Amino acid sequence: MPDLEEKKRKLIQGLIDRGFISSSEVIGAMEMVQREIFVPDDQRQYSYSDTPLRIGEGQTISAPHMVGMMLELLELKKGMKVLEVGGGSGYHATMVAAIVGSEGHVYTIERIKELAVRAEANIKKAGMMGRVSVIHGDGSKGHRLFAPYDRIWTACGAPSVPLPLMAQLEEDGVIVIPIGGMHYQDLIKIIKRPGGKVIRESHGGCAFVPMLGEHGY
Repeated sequence: MPDLEEKKRKLIQGLIDRGFISSSEVIGAMEMVQREIFVPDDQRQYSYSDTPLRIGEGQTISAPHMVGMMLELLELKKGMKVLEVGGGSGYHATMVAAIVGSEGHVYTIERIKELAVRAEANIKKAGMMGRVSVIHGDGSKGHRLFAPYDRIWTACGAPSVPLPLMAQLEEDGVIVIPIGGMHYQDLIKIIKRPGGKVIRESHGGCAFVPMLGEHGY
């Protein structure tokens, strides 16, 4: 749809102008991935509005500026193995897959079965099924089977960093996670250094749906 393509172009330029995205990798992923694939039909016209959108089951797809900001903070590279907690409609995982390439892989965990099924269909439609595995389960516990991960991020807010996620992170790996209350959090970047040293950075306020599960709320 030409109208959506023009809206997409303006959105990406706006995100660049406002400083949310800057790297060629993130800009390229934004250009390549079609957000309209990952939203319900009645939301398609808003696909390239910089706002969260409803995706059903009481969940949302994050606003593009927040997705872009998190992608930049993750400092993704080709070949990385990445874990996402809160797969939603599959958009964010597909963006990451576009950056890590065919040499890398993304494992995305979604606790709501209906969303996990839809996410898998959306990712397949976007041509990324070989790079993304959708797992139905409690993401607050991570996914030990394929650990350790080079990068972990959560698309849901948590009261603190779940210990299983830290345990499943590779040395010199990065976690990006919203930390705080049920409705408002701080976006935190954590770098796990050798010897147990942890570097923690705050990157401003955000509002994500809560992380539910054994290590969530």
